[in-house]
Amino acid sequence: MTISFTELRINRQIRTEKIRVIDGEGVSLGILTVPDAVKIAEERGMDLVEISPNASPPVCKLLNYGKFRYAQVKKDKENKKKQHVVVVKEIQVRPAIGKHDFDIKLNHAMEFLDKEFKVKFVIRFRGREMDQKSVKGKEMTQHIQKTLIDKGELEDNVINEDKTMIFIIAPKKK
Repeated sequence: MTISFTELRINRQIRTEKIRVIDGEGVSLGILTVPDAVKIAEERGMDLVEISPNASPPVCKLLNYGKFRYAQVKKDKENKKKQHVVVVKEIQVRPAIGKHDFDIKLNHAMEFLDKEFKVKFVIRFRGREMDQKSVKGKEMTQHIQKTLIDKGELEDNVINEDKTMIFIIAPKKK
């Protein structure tokens, strides 16, 4: 659990009457008033930091706030490095698209899948194209899936909305 530094109250910012105090080694010092706990913290050269404000009574810990904050920021940065960001690229086509244009769009989709990006296909229908939506749309989705079968797989079912058909192809796991 990451603690936001704006939520943490230290020393005299703590506003409750009594708090449970834990020292730096994790030993409980008992339930004390805030001025007494702050006095103990200052004697030891540490800060009183409210760790669990929702507990009854709130839990505070004696620690060096600067070191604690530095370690927390460093830990957050390390966790951010390990995150994997999922990128979704969108390709829009219409049923009346020319073969060459369609092939170019499929080549772009292959490049995106090679780069481990997901590809969202949106097939848009307008005017008279709506009459053949189910036939033309199904043909296009099957052709796209057959062409990209080596690189990716259909993530979910095809979504039929009002004037569009939408589906996502995710890259195959290596």
